[in-house]
Amino acid sequence: MSIYRLGHIEARVPDLELAAAYYTEVLGLIEVARQGDRVYLKGWDEHDHHSVILTYAPRYGVEHIAWKCDDIDDLQKYENKLEKYGCHIERIPAGQELAMGDGLRFETPSGHVMELYHEMEKVGNGLPKLNPPPVRDDLVGIAPPRLDHTLLLAENVGDAGRFMQEALDFRMTEQLVNGEGHQLIVFLERSHTPHDVAFATGTDGGLHHFAFHLDNWMDVGNAADTLTLNGIEIDIGPTRHGLTRGHTIYFFDPCGNRNEVFSGGYYVDPDFEPITWTEDQFGKALFYYEGRINEQFVNRHT
Repeated sequence: MSIYRLGHIEARVPDLELAAAYYTEVLGLIEVARQGDRVYLKGWDEHDHHSVILTYAPRYGVEHIAWKCDDIDDLQKYENKLEKYGCHIERIPAGQELAMGDGLRFETPSGHVMELYHEMEKVGNGLPKLNPPPVRDDLVGIAPPRLDHTLLLAENVGDAGRFMQEALDFRMTEQLVNGEGHQLIVFLERSHTPHDVAFATGTDGGLHHFAFHLDNWMDVGNAADTLTLNGIEIDIGPTRHGLTRGHTIYFFDPCGNRNEVFSGGYYVDPDFEPITWTEDQFGKALFYYEGRINEQFVNRHT
């Protein structure tokens, strides 16, 4: 019993209507509900109620990241572990958050608010359970099937990674280290993919991006077409990472949060031996085809 995937992310946006239009019409998420200053969205092939919450706030960025657990008893298990780290912990009763069961909210040493939960209302993916077609016929925009991962910032990447491994049972898949062996980036997983979360050097509590899964490289190219047709400035890509092997394109929502669509990667066994990249190969680790560091990509974040 443990965490098994990224459940949802809550992003702050200073213009809720503009953000909602972008996330539904360009990115192609499905709007599920609205409540107060929040809009709830999901990828088309996700069965749970939502995976993205847009929340009105004066400043863009990440409000919280939530992880789905195998069993309701996992909440107590992780509460016991988190108490040993001195984390501020808050129990959230079922129904306090839309479509959610009981939750456990806490702040990590890197200053990120995270939440654990087991139950969320099911809304399905719009396909029948008997003889279904492989895809819906009403999708718009890029239309990613699901939320994939997030990259967060921490002043001490090593400490942030250790916390996720020791307190929350994450496994390290890859790391970028400097000449002294200190981690500059660390990639961690629970879903047997290259990463569900990563940490890079930066301001505590910061967000670099959150990403959505696409099926293949052709879909990444089609995403570039969709972005360009809609006048969305592309940050970088389409290209490929050395780290994680992912095919990728990065871009910003109209409020300033960086998004990514991502395909590829590899399967990770629980006993996977982590991959190490050295700082002298930083450019190729980030963008394998270009082989050089993109300063805006490294330094611009929320």
